[in-house]
Amino acid sequence: MTAVQSRPPQEESRRLFTAADLAEMPRELPSGPVRYELDNGSLIAMSPPGHLHGKVEMALASALREASVRQGHGEVSGGDSGILLWRNPDRVAGADVVFIRAADLPARLAKEGYLDTIPDLVVEVVSKSDTGPYVRRKVDDYLLAGVRIVWVADPVARTLAEHRRDSEPRLFTAAETVELPELIPGFKMPLAEVFN
Repeated sequence: MTAVQSRPPQEESRRLFTAADLAEMPRELPSGPVRYELDNGSLIAMSPPGHLHGKVEMALASALREASVRQGHGEVSGGDSGILLWRNPDRVAGADVVFIRAADLPARLAKEGYLDTIPDLVVEVVSKSDTGPYVRRKVDDYLLAGVRIVWVADPVARTLAEHRRDSEPRLFTAAETVELPELIPGFKMPLAEVFN
């Protein structure tokens, strides 16, 4: 009796999506709105983040915009700005708020419409559907792509974690004030006003 030969394992071929594919994805499904990110060619669908997330995102964007634009230090955008971090495979991350200093303006856009200038500051607001490992990996990807500072605001814990390349994260509570002397001189933001 001969032994049954098992088939040699075959490498799965999966389709990698590109930034161009992402740009064509629908923003509305029959069940409601949907957002996407591209994680090294893999499409990630994300649910709308919720009211608390939006409130904190708006507070952070407003404080940064008021200080930076008024003093001519740079440009702020929010509302899930798509940033093309790298290509082949493509990584497009949707940041809640970004700041680009004046020296890097005007910002470059990829042909798909995503930001091609790496921001100096990226802000992520943790939402109900975010997992800790994915947020940590996203922070690492931002820093690897050249973002100088990444803030992760947690509306439930009422904290803001500041991440910089080659240093340990620093955690701020709602009782503290954050500053950005190297990006926006004189900027001071009491976190109590962000998390109120």
